[in-house]
Amino acid sequence: MLEHDILEQVKGVFADLSATYVFDAAYNRGNEHADEFVSFLSDVASCSPKLSCYFAKSDEQMLGFRLLKDGNDTGIRFRGIPNGHEFTSLLLAVINADGKGKNLPDEAIRRRIGAIKGNVDIKTYVSLTCTNCPDVVQALNIMALYNPNIKHEMVDGALFQDEISKLNIQGVPSVFVDGEPFHTGRGDLGELLSELEERQGTTADEHAAPVECTYDVVVLGGGPAGTAAAIYSARKGLRVAMVAERIGGQVKDTVDIENLISVPQTTGAKLADDLKTHLGNYPVEVFENRRISAVNLKEKMKRISVKGGEEFMAPAVIVATGAGWRRLNVDEEARYIGHGVHFCPHCDGPFYKNKRVAVVGGGNSGIEAAIDLAGICSRVTVLEFADELRADNVLQEKARSMKNVEIFTSQQTTRVIGDETKVTALQVKDRKTDKERKIELDGVFVQIGLVANTEPFSNELQLTERKEIPVDEYCRTAIKGVYAAGDVSDVPYKQIVIAMGEGAKAALSAFEDRMRGII
Repeated sequence: MLEHDILEQVKGVFADLSATYVFDAAYNRGNEHADEFVSFLSDVASCSPKLSCYFAKSDEQMLGFRLLKDGNDTGIRFRGIPNGHEFTSLLLAVINADGKGKNLPDEAIRRRIGAIKGNVDIKTYVSLTCTNCPDVVQALNIMALYNPNIKHEMVDGALFQDEISKLNIQGVPSVFVDGEPFHTGRGDLGELLSELEERQGTTADEHAAPVECTYDVVVLGGGPAGTAAAIYSARKGLRVAMVAERIGGQVKDTVDIENLISVPQTTGAKLADDLKTHLGNYPVEVFENRRISAVNLKEKMKRISVKGGEEFMAPAVIVATGAGWRRLNVDEEARYIGHGVHFCPHCDGPFYKNKRVAVVGGGNSGIEAAIDLAGICSRVTVLEFADELRADNVLQEKARSMKNVEIFTSQQTTRVIGDETKVTALQVKDRKTDKERKIELDGVFVQIGLVANTEPFSNELQLTERKEIPVDEYCRTAIKGVYAAGDVSDVPYKQIVIAMGEGAKAALSAFEDRMRGII
């Protein structure tokens, strides 16, 4: 089933396995995918003498396997055939279980995982074409490896449609814990760990003294701006820490990138990997999967506290926490996120084949989403708040040429309407006539830009009306020793190449202030 070139690559990945592993599988011979399932697992197992398969026939509609290490259950399961984007999740499950892989968490995160209370049964429903799903699957697999009371199963929704319908899943990844909805959409280890700690509780001592770490510069955020700031600071010989939820930031959710000068074409995932690789060439201490819980920026030594008990101190802090999806903030929107309201057309679009959807937003991302969705949906309605579209002309022309795309400007979305389980319509108002109408549909994709991730700093830093951090031409904020760069700042034009430049500028400004004795 797997091509020769792929098998050769997998052999390289598994070349240094220490333990022995078994794909302990069960399947129903009557399942139309049974032969493909057996062939796939057998091919993967053939790539190392440390791997083998055990196949048991089942009378149930079973098509899955668990991963055993030296005969012991790792807690990791796959239901379906983990090919496509989930092929990497399978490979990482094995090498992570072997104690290898660049994605393994540090000791502080491992302790937090091990402290989660109770027995936890987690299922993640995915699409093999989803680019956000692997991050969630891999993060939860890691939790299963470091806590014997956690079991995690990846489920290919395409092969278990009855289950998808029963659970009313309309977007992926969809995570269920002990049979209850837990998380929908993209996520990383730090975010999922925090959510699971809140749900299950933790045995960690909340009153333990924090672990304090002191640096010359602390960079908050791991996107293009944060990475540039960290590298430029390290090149000046400073002791640098990067504290981030994930390396790559919002870039990781971008599919194709064609406007990064000197790089004609790349993807968000590839750029995120490149940022991490470049960062590794310098002595930057990276603390990934951290969520900021408190900040004190007004003293000479700034203090950043993160969930889990660590505190980072430095005379210079560069805030590069980026931005997240902007929401409509209308009635019922939050209730139906993942059940008709979505932010990623590439991940969740396939659930709306031959169905009616709306795209809210007429900028480049909105029109690109409409064009993509038009290839699978029966009708795509674009709703733009302004009096004209803001997308590039070439995109507008493409969208207007598609017969199943309709475009309306001067439209204000006022309410999401549903039937308690899924979205059924949108209520919109024509801003020129004030007339309201209801558009019946099956799904809504919100593409109205980003909102700066400034919540942790709202009590310390002055923010603009758009909740961005105002900076001067040197990326300095109103507080001495605090700098901001990238999408979190009020610098116009939120572009990757601009964020990189601003990150470098912030680092150089911090170094100059240090040399002049200002900080």
